[in-house]
Order: sequence, then C-alpha cells, then structure tokens
Amino acid sequence: MTAPPSVPAVPRRGLLLVGIAIVVTGFNLRTAVGSVGPVLEELEQGLGISSGLAGLITSMPVLCFALIGFAGPPLAARFRDGHVLAAALLAMTLGLVGRAVVSAPALFLLGTVAAMVGGALGNVLLPGLVKKWFPGRTGLVVGAYGAALSLGSALSSIVTPHVAEAVGTDGWRWGLGLWAVFALIAVLPWLVVPVRPGAGPGRHVAVRVRSLASSRLAWAMTVFFGVQSMQAYIVIGWTAQYLRDQGMAASTAGLLVGLNGLIGIPLGAVVPAGTVRQHWQRPMLLAFIACYLGGYTGLLLSPLTAAWLWVALLAVGMASFPMVLALIGLRGRTPESVAALSTFTQGWGYAIAGVGPLLVGVLRGVTGSYTGMFVLVYASVAVLLVTGWQICRERYVDDEIPELGDPSGAARPQTEVEVAGTEPPVALPRL
Repeated sequence: MTAPPSVPAVPRRGLLLVGIAIVVTGFNLRTAVGSVGPVLEELEQGLGISSGLAGLITSMPVLCFALIGFAGPPLAARFRDGHVLAAALLAMTLGLVGRAVVSAPALFLLGTVAAMVGGALGNVLLPGLVKKWFPGRTGLVVGAYGAALSLGSALSSIVTPHVAEAVGTDGWRWGLGLWAVFALIAVLPWLVVPVRPGAGPGRHVAVRVRSLASSRLAWAMTVFFGVQSMQAYIVIGWTAQYLRDQGMAASTAGLLVGLNGLIGIPLGAVVPAGTVRQHWQRPMLLAFIACYLGGYTGLLLSPLTAAWLWVALLAVGMASFPMVLALIGLRGRTPESVAALSTFTQGWGYAIAGVGPLLVGVLRGVTGSYTGMFVLVYASVAVLLVTGWQICRERYVDDEIPELGDPSGAARPQTEVEVAGTEPPVALPRL
C-alpha cells in the first residue's frame, strides 16, 4: 500500500479553530441522550405516553446511531466534512427545540431523530477529521473531544432535572431544550473552518463489508459491542427513573447518572492501554463482569443504600466499551481489515443495542415492575462473558475472510474511505 500523501501545512490559527470545533462538537454528541433519563417520568406524564413508548424514546438514539451513522461516509464523499457536521448540528438544534415544545408523541419521536443526527454523524466523522488535521497529535485531540463527550453526557444528566425542578410545571421541556443552545454554538465554528489543503469532494466512497458476515470473530465482536452498548443505554435511560420509583429525588437520581459518566472519563484513557496487553484482556473482562453483577445486584436488593457505589460499579463495568474499541484494532492484521471490522461491528452492534431500552419499557409497562429489566441485564452480562471470552483469544478476522487480502500478493485497487466508528480514513479495497 502506498504511503498517504503529505498534508500541506495549515496556519496555526486555522488548526486552533478546527480543534475548538471538534471539541465543542464532542461535547454535544451525547447531550440529547443523557438529558432524557432523569426526567423520563415528567416526559411520560407531559406527553401522556405509556411505559412502552417511553422505552422506544430511550431506544431511538441508539437506533439512530446505527442507521444514520452509515450515511456519514457517502455524505463525506460528496460534501466537505465541516459542512456535513454544521448541517448535522443544525438539525440537532432544531430537533432539541422541537421535541421540547411539541405535545404529540409522534412529533417528539421525530424531534429525537433530528436531534440524533448530530451525534450519529459526529461519531463517524470526528475521528477522521482528527487524523486529517492533527496527524501528529491524534491522541491528544481524540482525548480532548472524548473527555468533552463524557462531560456533556454527565452534565446533561445532572443539570436537566435541576432545571426541570426549578421551572416547575412543564420544566422538563426547558431541561431538554436547554441543550439546543450548545448544539447551535457548535455549528458556528464549522461555518468558518478553512478548507483543508488538498481536500476536495469526491475523494471518499463508502466501503462495503458484507463479506464479514461469514466471520465468527466479526459476529462475536458485534454481539459483544451491541450488548455492552445496550447495557450502557439501559443505565443511561432507565437507572434514574428506577431510582426515582424507589423513592429517590429526581435531582439526586440525575446526579448519580452524571457520576456514572464522570467516572468513565479516566477509565476511557486507562483501559485501552491495558487491552493491548494480551495477558490482561481476560482478567479485565472478568473484572468488568464482576462490577456489572455487583452494581445490578446492589440496585436490585438495596437501591437506596449506597446507591452511589452501585452506580460506580456499573460505570467500571461499562469500561468494556473502550476495551472493545481497542480490541477492534487488535483483531485485524492490516488497516484494511481493521477498518472493515470497525464498520461491521459498530453498525450492527448499535442496532442490537437499540433493542434493550425499548424492551425495558415494554416489560415495565406489561408487568408494572422492573423485574424484566433485571432479567434482561443479567442475561446480557452472561452474553458478555461468553462473547468476551471469545474475542479475548488472540486471532484475526483476516484469517477467516480471505477476501480481505489477496493470497497471490497482487495489488488490488485502493480507495480512501471514511469508516464508521473510531478508525481514521484508510486505503481500503473495494469488496
């Protein structure tokens, strides 16, 4: 594979502007998700919806990540990345405002879809933008916008219920709509970001990775990614409401969910460094499983006693997310196979994850209790253990999918593509 062309120098002022745009965008990637859980009860009452429909609302963000995220590469192939993100964040702004003012459940769902456009396309495009503009400081910039993402998620969980309580009647609308201000702010720098030297439309095409459907490793990675994401969105979407139903104040429940996000900031930096050591992977997996079991058992048996401890244990268990992101990079021999595995794993994984919060809402509506939720999360932990044990065995997707490489060693056509997930643009053969 030929070396990528060098990127012409960019003025420091332009780099600073791009860096600001990336970080403020990162802050907004999860605010539309984290703000709903702490005011879910008020939302149900205000819209007059059932618990099952509330479950659909908590599932919509994850489903949007799966579906809208796949649109990122084709859009990046046709338009400038900055313009795509500006439009996505503007749609997010309108969606956040729209769902805060409507009274019809269908319109609220439509607003949620619009609000998730920014998060879904940001997931796809930001890693590539970091690689393009900051090739020598990738870790620093990814860490900065990753920390901003965790901060936005935590603050949206903490601040939203306080705003709702302070306003009073229909305060949940103000709590949800508040985050539109930050999304609109994030639009502005992308409108004035300079064109990257040497860039132009038509340079990127979407990659097709259907051949990975025959790989057991790819499916094990997908199921693990999907189930751990499902755990995360059940925690984000339903923990606050569960604690409130046990008698906890809304503001306190939101604070605890915010604590969960804050704990994830340092773990996101430490866990990948441990994952690259093969002999640490399974012990780390067992530690995450133990934390999940401890957190859920504490919430089940004694939710109002040491609730902060149960939420903290769940936060440690959710560090399986940075672990699986690191494993995606370790389970391919080449950039091509890693990029294909990343797209396959995260695209289908988010589709799996979206089932969880929806099912929790349906089961709660049918049974009138959270028994179904705990059955679901305990079963999911068992799935994590089985699939996690498999993906922690050192092997490579390339060995299962001959199509990812050419055994003859002959060169194959290469095309630079944007890949959904965490991978930067790579040279990838057409499949």
